[in-house]
Formats: sequence, C-alpha cells, structure tokens
Amino acid sequence: MVMDAPMIEIIDLHVRYGRKSALKGVTLDVRKNEILGIIGPAQSGKTTLLKTINRTIDDVVGATVTGIVRVEGEDVRKIKNVYGLRRKVGVVAPLPVGLPISIFDNVAFAPRMAGIKDKADLEQRVERCLTQAALWDEVKDRLHTLGTKLSGGQQQRLTIARALSHDPEVLCLDEFSIAIDPVTTMRIEDVLKELRSSMTIILVTNLVQQARRLADRTAFIFNGELVELDSTERIFSENPAHRKTYEYVNGIFG
Repeated sequence: MVMDAPMIEIIDLHVRYGRKSALKGVTLDVRKNEILGIIGPAQSGKTTLLKTINRTIDDVVGATVTGIVRVEGEDVRKIKNVYGLRRKVGVVAPLPVGLPISIFDNVAFAPRMAGIKDKADLEQRVERCLTQAALWDEVKDRLHTLGTKLSGGQQQRLTIARALSHDPEVLCLDEFSIAIDPVTTMRIEDVLKELRSSMTIILVTNLVQQARRLADRTAFIFNGELVELDSTERIFSENPAHRKTYEYVNGIFG
C-alpha cells in the first residue's frame, strides 16, 4: 500500500534563540486532513515549532533555524512569497488579537488583500467563516461594530474566523481555548472535527484531554525534543513507547 505524501515534513529541526536551544533535532510529519495534537509542558518548544512552519520565526530577533520544513513538498525556507505561505498555513495565537476595525472587516481583510472585491462574495465568505468559528449567531446583527468591543472569548473566535477567511490548507491553533469558556471551547472543538475533512489541523495544547478528544495522532515534546509521536490512542494508553509520555499525560509531572 502506497502512503500519500505528508502535508508537512519536518526533518532534524533545530531552533535557537541566541544561546538557548528551543528545538533539538525534531523530526515528524503531519498527514493531510488529520488533526495532529502537540502536547508538552510550557517552554517545551511547541509554539516555536508552529512558527517555523509559516516562517513567523523570521520575525524573532536572534532566532536561528537549521533543518528542513516542507509544506506539500516545498522547503519553506526557499519560498520567496512568504505571504503566500502564510495564507496556506493559518495560525491562531493563544490570546485574541482583534484588529481595531469592524467585525466584518476583520474577516474580510485577508480576502480583500488577496484581491477579492465583490461585495456578495465577501459577505458570503464572512458569514461562512463566522459560522465555522461558532460566532455568527452572536454577531450577525452587529457586523459593523468594532471587533475589539467583543468579549475575550468572542475575539478569540473572531481570530479563528479571520484565519479561515483565506481558505488555508493548514490551520495551526496555539492554545486556542486559553481565553474561552468551556462551553465555547466544546463548540469550537466540534467545528474542528468538521474542518478536518477540508484541511489539515495542528493543535498545540496544554490541555492533554483536549488532544485526546480531538487528535488523530499526538506528538509529545519535552525540553525541545520529540519524545514520541503515535496514534492518540497509543499515546494515552497504559503502554506508550516512553515512560515519560505516560507520566506526562497522567499528570505525574508537568
């Protein structure tokens, strides 16, 4: 049986911030249309890993990167149009960063920048993305109010809608539920399960049970090193490949 080429390949990835090592020889793959969970204690390098995929690491002063990161077979370090890469790989940050413009314009911003001007097309896209982010019903009657006036949880969902607005092939979520109440978190988790059919999702989370609920496979990163990558069922079993994995997912440390 021939396996499909992975959506993302990471090979021997090292990242340093000055003299500090953030990632140490990480090698892993992300399959098309899967949810890959990435777990590990704080300061393990999980966010750094996401930054290397869409090259926001370029904006970090003092960061050095070696190794290979490929998206659909293309080495991201060799891509000249970094903005095209970032449209393909959308990232949702841990805390909401709403633009100081209307809710509608927050979601329409990226499509307009990509050249979409038709009003009906934009309206349809905004509704679709807000619906996917479980926000439409709450804001449909006030789309022209400032996005920054929304609650923290609503702003986080607005950030997700904005990430979806340019139809990314990969959606990276970095602790998306940190500012969202449990009920809203579960609603967005349901959305992510549906989105899996149309895109690849990388879910960085400190909530190990969230990875257990959502991820097809889970990677455990500790102190900048990949300890284990396997099916989520195996990672959360009584017998993962590494004892440290068992101890982390069962709250013995972390």
